[in-house]
Amino acid sequence: MNVKLIIIFVFSIGYAVFEIFMNLRQKRGSTISASGDKGSLRLLYFLIWVGYFLSFSAASAKFGRIYHWNIFFTLGAIVALTGLAIRIIALVTLRKYFTYSVAKVENHKLVTTGLYRYIRHPGYLGQLIIFLGISLSLSNWLSILGMIIPVSVGFLYRIHVEERFMVEQMGDEYSEYHKKTKKIIPGIY
Repeated sequence: MNVKLIIIFVFSIGYAVFEIFMNLRQKRGSTISASGDKGSLRLLYFLIWVGYFLSFSAASAKFGRIYHWNIFFTLGAIVALTGLAIRIIALVTLRKYFTYSVAKVENHKLVTTGLYRYIRHPGYLGQLIIFLGISLSLSNWLSILGMIIPVSVGFLYRIHVEERFMVEQMGDEYSEYHKKTKKIIPGIY
């Protein structure tokens, strides 16, 4: 097996362990006062696994291969690590208000500092960048499409559910924040 493929796989497993750890840690540290997930987390997890399956399956084929393997592996690693940094910064900024399910914790306050000053979902942006980096490092156009399409669909649905929930829970405060910021790409979307 290719050493680079092993590194990508180990990073992917390590990232999954990080998210599982954060999920378990979050469950112990907060009391949920309202929930509105509507199955978006399960759908997102499913589409992430679909993305991994399609991406790694395409990487094993010669069709779609980009022949500058070292360049794309390095570029993908840099992109994935950048996404991880954004994800961690977003989690640290939210602290006790962070939940994996779409939920409101007791005494919830809207966070509009740090990256949240510019976009409403920097944690999701970080994750999308991680998945882009992982698929990019596989050096196959089909791997990139196989990962990004299902994962993006999952995140777009989750953002839709979360934003409706936040308007229901926080009313005008969230609506005003919504008007001042973009979803995941500063100044664009």
